[in-house]
Amino acid sequence: MILQMTRAVQGGLRQERKLDIIANHLANSDTNGFKGDILAFDDVFKANLVTDHSPGSLNVTGNTLDLALGDKGFFKIQTPQGIQYTRDGNFTVDRNGTLVTQNGNAVLGNNAPLAIQGTEIHINQSGEVFVDGEAVGNLDIVTFEDLTRLKKTEQSLFRYEGDAGVDEQITQNVNVRQGALEKSNISTAVEMVEMIQTHRMYEAYQKMIMTFDEIDSKAILELGRP
Repeated sequence: MILQMTRAVQGGLRQERKLDIIANHLANSDTNGFKGDILAFDDVFKANLVTDHSPGSLNVTGNTLDLALGDKGFFKIQTPQGIQYTRDGNFTVDRNGTLVTQNGNAVLGNNAPLAIQGTEIHINQSGEVFVDGEAVGNLDIVTFEDLTRLKKTEQSLFRYEGDAGVDEQITQNVNVRQGALEKSNISTAVEMVEMIQTHRMYEAYQKMIMTFDEIDSKAILELGRP
């Protein structure tokens, strides 16, 4: 009976964790470049989150500093916490003329912040940046062989757990699209269906726990009778 109760409790906790993930997915369904998570369990039922790095669909904005990447690659960002990576290309230019994220973190090109001093900005498919017809640098667009080492820090940012200086790879056949953004890879409809199914499973485990608890209580009462 203890084993059955333990399994029911574990099952309930798994469904509860799934509901938390679904809620986070729904909250970030409109976040550019956001990647969903997949809940996986090892042999001892320890929960592990694995990021789904499949690309989201494109949203054509026409904005000069909105950039979307092809299937592979990440923009390289300088943050106060060190180098991080993103597929959210919703960039702008700060008061110093530096290409930055919406949070003010510098977008790197040739391993340094990119200076945008001019009005006519063109970024080609290879990530070369031209300002008023002159080349000013190449966007750093990189990837890693083991994407499981990329850990979320906030929204669409990732940090690399390892030696990024060694493991970084220049993305081959990079495809930068100016005037577009990558949406999240979350389907609201799919998440809603998953939420309903998961909630039903959670309720089923709760009922199992209550049933086992009632059986245990009755057994204790029977044992206590003269």
